[in-house]
Amino acid sequence: MENNLQEVYNDVEIAIDFAFNGKFVMKFYDYLKVRKTKRTEVEQFISSATASEITNLVDDLNDYLEGGSDEMHKQLREGYGHIPKPEARKIKNYLHGILKDAQKYSHDRRPGRRKK
Repeated sequence: MENNLQEVYNDVEIAIDFAFNGKFVMKFYDYLKVRKTKRTEVEQFISSATASEITNLVDDLNDYLEGGSDEMHKQLREGYGHIPKPEARKIKNYLHGILKDAQKYSHDRRPGRRKK
């Protein structure tokens, strides 16, 4: 199980790298579905360092898009200034979608009756 989860982490990291190069290659919900990922594995992913790093990236991109003249925004402009704002918006939405897909998959895999 741990090895399977490590593969998910690696694939997500690769997808993040591709996203910053303008290629959005992974639909995370479909990926989890095809792999037949267990709910416990998804919940481990949600509470993992990778998911918190994605959250931090989304927050940073959000602040970069917001703009401002204080010191934090200057650092964000320096770090993300090479990315045009429309592209940064797409990346932010994509990364946020990965987190939402993980939450949705976890919710859909709850034990109990299945809707037909």
